[in-house]
Amino acid sequence: MSRTDITRFDASEYLDSDEMIAEYLNAALEENDPALFLSAIADVAKAKGMTQVALAAGLGRESLYKALSPNAQPRFSTVLRVMHALGVKLSTVPDRAAHA
Repeated sequence: MSRTDITRFDASEYLDSDEMIAEYLNAALEENDPALFLSAIADVAKAKGMTQVALAAGLGRESLYKALSPNAQPRFSTVLRVMHALGVKLSTVPDRAAHA
């Protein structure tokens, strides 16, 4: 019996366009799980380059890693700065299901 090496899936390898990034973040946001959304932001930051994102967000590289780490609870203002640095923005739409 031979041992098979399994490579861990890395979403950042597939986030190669603005449209793909927006769809990925929207899908994560629709899950209503803050930790999942933060993880998705981290994947996008990795795809764009953590150093460049940190600079554009006005954060140190280590601060960015800390803010996007599992179980982190960054300030909303930090999340908005990182999203701006990623070239994406949040928007809202009516939630018709909430009123049903």
